[in-house]
Amino acid sequence: MRTQRIWQPAAAFAIGSASLFGAWSAHAVYNPPIHMANGVEYMSGGASSDEAELMETVAPRWPATFEFSIRDSKRSDFAGVVLVTVRNSAGEPVLSRVVADGPFMVARLDPGRYEVEATLAGQTLRQQVEILAGSGTRALFVWPAGTSVSAHS
Repeated sequence: MRTQRIWQPAAAFAIGSASLFGAWSAHAVYNPPIHMANGVEYMSGGASSDEAELMETVAPRWPATFEFSIRDSKRSDFAGVVLVTVRNSAGEPVLSRVVADGPFMVARLDPGRYEVEATLAGQTLRQQVEILAGSGTRALFVWPAGTSVSAHS
């Protein structure tokens, strides 16, 4: 009888801890790594819904956010594995052909004007963006329907 009383609280604690750990690990989201090129930090991802939610959450803390998609007849699908080049106002590359491994990319760009090139399946889209101090800039790159994501550049 005495052994049963000692083991009941211990068993309840073990079961509760396992349940709590299981619930915590089920909600753990992979944080994409932060990369650096030419002194500029950037991060990309968003292939899964949890990762996309994470990227949306962190985007306001980064000066530049780029989103990549492919236009379908009725909607847009996320594009992944996009080569991105960012040039400053003098035309010098700040980021040169870095790989965005998902439909979102954030970068810590200094305030200024930039030209951003995004290449998917050999098709390059360009946009001018301006980064203002203290606020974020978002640029959307949309490729036409039929852009093949299997032919990487």
